[in-house]
Amino acid sequence: MRSSDVVIVGAGIVGAAVARRLVLGGFRVTVLDRGASAGGTSSSGEGNILVSDKGPGAELDLAVLSGRRWTELAAGLRAELGSGFPDLEFEAKGGLVVATTAAGADALLAFASTQRGAGVDARPVTAAEAAELEPDLTPQVAAAVLYPGDAQVQPAVATEALLASARRHGAQVRQGVTVRGGIVSKGRLVGVDTSAGPVHAEHTVVAAGPWSAEVAASLGVRLPVLPRRGTVLVTARMPRRIRHKVYDADYVGAVESAAAALQTSSVVESTAAGTVLIGSSRERRGFDGRIEAAVVGELAGKAMLLFPFLAGVPVMRAYGGFRPYVPDHLPVIGPDPRLPGLWHATGHEGAGIGLAPGTADLIGALMAGEEPEIPAAPYAVTRPSLKEETTG
Repeated sequence: MRSSDVVIVGAGIVGAAVARRLVLGGFRVTVLDRGASAGGTSSSGEGNILVSDKGPGAELDLAVLSGRRWTELAAGLRAELGSGFPDLEFEAKGGLVVATTAAGADALLAFASTQRGAGVDARPVTAAEAAELEPDLTPQVAAAVLYPGDAQVQPAVATEALLASARRHGAQVRQGVTVRGGIVSKGRLVGVDTSAGPVHAEHTVVAAGPWSAEVAASLGVRLPVLPRRGTVLVTARMPRRIRHKVYDADYVGAVESAAAALQTSSVVESTAAGTVLIGSSRERRGFDGRIEAAVVGELAGKAMLLFPFLAGVPVMRAYGGFRPYVPDHLPVIGPDPRLPGLWHATGHEGAGIGLAPGTADLIGALMAGEEPEIPAAPYAVTRPSLKEETTG
């Protein structure tokens, strides 16, 4: 293989976004994946681009930046790749978060207030207004908040579009190539040893999602990324009856929880293809990929509490995937001072689709020696909240 300025390990949406950003910045880029591009987490999600589930802080800052970039990318990639490329199905549909209990309503409205303080457009709506926004929504609405900034994209197509654009600008993408270890010279990582031979590069970016810890270990560093499993149900096609991304107020708590046991909350939305996606579940049980009836039943039951009409809609299939979980709930983005030449772009858990463009901007700016648009320090592998995890 040719020598590159940058080798990226992982051809999911984060690796694809980083590749495009770097190659447009003048770097020679090679992307490696042991499987197919978009073959892991990026093909098993719902395509969420959310600000509604993030409280004030570093993740929200990254989400706001990424949301702006997604709007630009959707138009830019369409123009660049032409009508012959599959539609990204980017929809700035907005999100509607619903509480059906008094306790849930108090928590939801308090959370939305903190977000508004951070500049998020979070609009409380009455039950009557919620019914206008979603006519088939349950009447048992104690509180609801509309988030116009939420959006959705078809994640596998978006990944392939980013890679196609990167290729057009000179990036090389190699599938079926496994990284076996690092190539170190004078204390610096100068490439990777792979199943297809050595790949030399000044910089190596680990963007392997839930498998990032395994890749990092092969390079000689500890990275606290664990797989957190999720399951999604897909209904049969029907005329569109759900207009927004709608979820119950429990979802935010499930996202922020550190518990390993099964947690479910209701997230329901229509797709451009006419199906309805029903999520979401979270549990940590390694890379056990089984779809279980108990999880499917919980997801279906909670979805029907939000949209009772779903009781009569067939479920066409269920699929699962693994989110890259980090104990302090922030992605790891940037250089690793423990091994000069090594970079990380991983640990986004279920937000990788939405946060990919902002992550790419951070990597691109830092690698070019420029000041990023948002501070990079909160995502550093050396941050205090990860110290024990990276040295223990």
